[in-house]
Amino acid sequence: MKSNHLYDRDYCLWLETTAKLLRDRKLDLLDFEHLIEEIEDMGKDKRRELKNRLIVLLIHLLKYQYQPERRSSSWVSTIWEQHYQIESLLEDSPSLKPYYLEIFSDCYSKAVRAASTETKLSVKAFPSESPFFPENAIDPDFIFALVNQEEV
Repeated sequence: MKSNHLYDRDYCLWLETTAKLLRDRKLDLLDFEHLIEEIEDMGKDKRRELKNRLIVLLIHLLKYQYQPERRSSSWVSTIWEQHYQIESLLEDSPSLKPYYLEIFSDCYSKAVRAASTETKLSVKAFPSESPFFPENAIDPDFIFALVNQEEV
């Protein structure tokens, strides 16, 4: 059964129509239910992106620190890319900083499991508490110092 809602039939057209209605201040014609849902989802998407990028960054920081013999420019590139993206998310939405601090420990735990799988090192090879402070991942000086040393 096909929906009569433009939102369900043609999402891009719904976005364009909604933007036009907002610009024209035709609020009485807006699909408020879906508009509210989309706005809420945008915030969730940003939080999800922050969490995923932090996990990837921590995985690579762990691999870089605990497998110095396998260090590669690819790892360094990934570390910088995730750092820049996290920095950008926090610059665009400073209100995400408390969330970042809140999820850091959980992200570290997930990163340890993933790093263990990728490196074939035991989970116990990694500290139970993060050797990195939350501020480290968003500090370019820390990242620069880390990736420009032979041993960390």
